[in-house]
Amino acid sequence: MSALVESYVAGGWFRAVDEGEAVLDAATGEVVAWVSSRGLDYGAMVTHAHEVGGPAIRSLTFHERAGLLKALAKHLGGAKDELYALSLRTGATQRDSMVDIDGGIGTLFSYASKGTRELPNDTVFLDGATERLGREGRFLGQHVYTSRPGVAVQINAFNFPVWGMLEKLAPAFLAGLPSIVKPASQTGYLTEAVVRLVVDSGILPEGSLQLVSGSAGTLLDELGEQDSVAFTGSAHTAGILRSHPSVLHRGVRLGVEADSLNCSILGPDVTTDDPEFELFVKGVVTEMTVKAGQKCTAIRRTLVPEAMADAVVEAITGRLAKVTVGNPAAEGVRMGPLASLAQRQEVRKAIEALRNSADVVFGDPDSVEVVDADPERGAFISPVLLRARPGAVEPHDVEAFGPVSTVLTYGSVDEAIALAARGRGSLVGSLVTHDPDVARQVTLGLAPWHGRILVLDRDDAPESTGHGSPLPMLVHGGPGRAGGGEELGGVRGVLHHMQRTAIQASPDMLTAITGRWTTGSQRTVEDVHPFRKSLAELRIGDSIESAPRQVTLADIDHFAEFTGDTFYAHTDPEAAAANPLFGGIVAHGYLVVSLAAGLFVQPDPGPVLANFGVDNLRFLTPVKADDTIRVTLTVKQITPRSSADYGEVRWDAVVTNQDDQPVATYDVLTLVAKTWPQEA
Repeated sequence: MSALVESYVAGGWFRAVDEGEAVLDAATGEVVAWVSSRGLDYGAMVTHAHEVGGPAIRSLTFHERAGLLKALAKHLGGAKDELYALSLRTGATQRDSMVDIDGGIGTLFSYASKGTRELPNDTVFLDGATERLGREGRFLGQHVYTSRPGVAVQINAFNFPVWGMLEKLAPAFLAGLPSIVKPASQTGYLTEAVVRLVVDSGILPEGSLQLVSGSAGTLLDELGEQDSVAFTGSAHTAGILRSHPSVLHRGVRLGVEADSLNCSILGPDVTTDDPEFELFVKGVVTEMTVKAGQKCTAIRRTLVPEAMADAVVEAITGRLAKVTVGNPAAEGVRMGPLASLAQRQEVRKAIEALRNSADVVFGDPDSVEVVDADPERGAFISPVLLRARPGAVEPHDVEAFGPVSTVLTYGSVDEAIALAARGRGSLVGSLVTHDPDVARQVTLGLAPWHGRILVLDRDDAPESTGHGSPLPMLVHGGPGRAGGGEELGGVRGVLHHMQRTAIQASPDMLTAITGRWTTGSQRTVEDVHPFRKSLAELRIGDSIESAPRQVTLADIDHFAEFTGDTFYAHTDPEAAAANPLFGGIVAHGYLVVSLAAGLFVQPDPGPVLANFGVDNLRFLTPVKADDTIRVTLTVKQITPRSSADYGEVRWDAVVTNQDDQPVATYDVLTLVAKTWPQEA
């Protein structure tokens, strides 16, 4: 390769005006590439994002954005072989590359799915129900999320050049924000390869993604109130970013994922004969060796009961002895090198600090046998396991960002919780136990100090993704030392990029603003039954008011006999009368809903293809024998599906009695054809 890594700026590839710094192959020490950003116009990048990328993305609905993410994931999946080949030069084994490359592509797929299933086919997201602000219901409040006219800047660490970019890109894009990516220079050539695939595909709108290869320069100086920065890296650099004038004085939102002394705790109930013992040992070794321990979620502290320490150390060292270190391209190699010689030096320094209160029980940080490589030219290091002495301090303060973990002992569950908390905030902690009481006590004790907690035992192990795997649907981040930020988390990760605003208005105005019918706003009642209208013909507010229907004692008795629901309120007059909630025989709630369906349904084949559910069902007033009910059904929300010839319609249903009191409210969910009759 040995080429100058380029940046992608304002719709074109930019080549720095100097040669830059050399980036070396982690295994061989050969020059892979040169990197520099000298001469780059950072202001042009931000302007392009604001004026070109942002408007193009925000013109799309959530569903349309999700569709583009899915197409992009498929496209990148077809180019994995070339990415895997390049990933070898970062020191990644086949397994490591799968975590990074397949993990990133999988995150795109996950957000594409969530965008379609959990977000509306609109550009506005409604947060919760309306709030009644006046006595008559003429003044309401509604929280909404809208896209901000800014740019999402991501500054990433060297350990995940693919996943690190894609896991931040996906939620930002769904939220309507373009991204500027600044990867770490050591592995940024792999990020550049992915960006080239994205740009060449033409799938995302122009301006959606730009790349800074090299220094971030004055990029943060160009940002303002609507912009955000997501940083993954050291606490030291995070501190510099937190004090940047754009963050302090211009309202730039800063999210940080920094140092994290994650722990794994072996429960006091576990013996060497339990399956949980093997799960614990395997988990620690895996986290030490995947990506050569260069993961922000790796297990740095291994907490075990005092009586189990010898057995745990013996089991872990036995597994580590089988780990082959070497060139990641060589057959049989399980752990590759660190990302760079400089990184190896940092890890060695951290191990020396840990030795102040811990002893090395496996490995030699200064010497390692490697397969098919020169151990000095490549950034190789042995896995290192330490055992802490009583009162050890350094394991709770020093992070060796490599294949290093320290075994610490505890005497009680409370002590284990206290030791975990001495990490001062972590991305993830894990507990291996089969005791429910231990699981509750430890989890509640760890929760304030951790962004994610894995409770592992024989039951969930077959499906568990492991201690160190962030998942797109769960929050990735942690309090305190870990930075206090949040990434991923499914739709939470999308809304994190958007602006939450409280809207106060009349029902009609809220309907117009939100695109969802609001109780109290105008309804349209026509001669044509709304079930005879296709999706193209339906409008928000289309409504039907049914004829009345009397609910007789015979109806109630028949429903009880037919369904087997013989609850006393429907079958025992004396017991029902004694209950002040009923005051006599009342109809089953589900009988009321069933009769209501008969009142509003239009039975002929037509645009309504199916009923697929009911949401928010509430029974408000009992329906007594011989009461009369009627239904008002109103189109509340229309959501076309981009991948089908039908869409979803949410109907507001209100069942009232002869006194116009609501007896039941709920939302009816139907699938409705986009056109009718449908084309063959």
